Amino acid sequence: MIPGVHADFSNDNGWTFLVKAVLILVFLLVSVLIAIWFERKVVGRMQVRPGPNVHGPFGLLQSLADAMKLLLKEDMNVTAADRIVYLLAPMISVFCSLLVFAVVPFGPSVRLPWTDWSTPAQLTDFPVAVLYVLACASVGVYGIVLGGWSSGSTYPLLGSVRSTAQVISYELAMGLSLVSVFILSGSMSTSMIVEQQTTRWFFIPLLPAFVVYVISMIGETNRLPFDLPEAEGELVSGYMTEYSSMKFAWFFLAEYINMLNVSAVCATLFLGGWRAPWPLSAINDGMLNEGWWPILWFLAKVWILMFVFVWVRGTLLRLRYDQFMVFGWKVLIPVALGWLVLLAVLQYVRLGEGVGTGSLVTVLVVVGLVLVALITFWPEKRRPEEPATVAFDAHAHGYPVPPLPGQTLPPSPRAHRRPVTVDATVVSDDASAAPEEGTR
Repeated sequence: MIPGVHADFSNDNGWTFLVKAVLILVFLLVSVLIAIWFERKVVGRMQVRPGPNVHGPFGLLQSLADAMKLLLKEDMNVTAADRIVYLLAPMISVFCSLLVFAVVPFGPSVRLPWTDWSTPAQLTDFPVAVLYVLACASVGVYGIVLGGWSSGSTYPLLGSVRSTAQVISYELAMGLSLVSVFILSGSMSTSMIVEQQTTRWFFIPLLPAFVVYVISMIGETNRLPFDLPEAEGELVSGYMTEYSSMKFAWFFLAEYINMLNVSAVCATLFLGGWRAPWPLSAINDGMLNEGWWPILWFLAKVWILMFVFVWVRGTLLRLRYDQFMVFGWKVLIPVALGWLVLLAVLQYVRLGEGVGTGSLVTVLVVVGLVLVALITFWPEKRRPEEPATVAFDAHAHGYPVPPLPGQTLPPSPRAHRRPVTVDATVVSDDASAAPEEGTR
């Protein structure tokens, strides 16, 4: 195990933390505007259409125009809503989404221009920083749940219930994939995890956990093909149906900030954080890993993962809800749990008997490829044949009951008395009725 070091915040004071917090807030708000424009442009190119190209150069001001429209739009409240919870729900979602970047390292210590004062490019860090990230993501779903419940409408309630099941399912898989990083690094501090990826990025030895995390982060942020809580074709707009103006914009803002959050966490834990990719990291003894360069590498990794979000949205169709839950509980969680057990055993053997790091990486990659192959080519379980339908008496117990699966209602006694129209001529369906003269 490579010894790691925590970021040194000894030179920071209250004003330093305040300035960093404001810079992170500005960064997130500007990034959301860029992300909306970026998504429209990429999806437009994938669908052979221009995307935004009118407001500003290359359509860059389109997101700003949309934000101003939502800000100035008439604010409407639902009469049947629980007023306090209805207003509080979008605030919870936005507030929790803004907390995650507090522990994300943008880079190592940077020296301010024209001064001798240096500070880590990170707001704060502590030994359980990754658990703090998971806690913020878990509490953030309360905004969705309360927003759907307090609206006093059917479709928002269905969207909030779906969101609850979705977060429980995919956060379990995400948590199990992150435990693999804890085992290999021996720490839950984000700065120490980045420090221990000096020689190799963790996505190489932890490839199955990396794949599970990437899939889980798309499900965690309610993005296509996992946007079941806000499925427009089924639930109008899901938990946001009864929201308008800035309250709707807060939910919209929280969704895109959460995309940036999970992308930053993925870059930090699996892709080396702020470290330059090889072979750039080997130039002049790692000169590109010092100063302000690491912030550039970190942002590049985050936006590559943001492109993955957009790419998946423009490529895949929305899953059915049963397929979505089956995939989470019967595929992702078992794979993540099996990989975690295997990694724990291999790590114990490596630390106990001195197995080389290269051999461990080779074994982990091979086992990961075997797991992926088993999942891909596992024979599909055949569904049992449906039993033959059996007629039943709906009034057998003295009151009418609906048929169960496999049962059919008897034919209606009035069916033979219904008239049948043939060539605009009404003919009685009763066999005892004599046909009129001239009819066939």
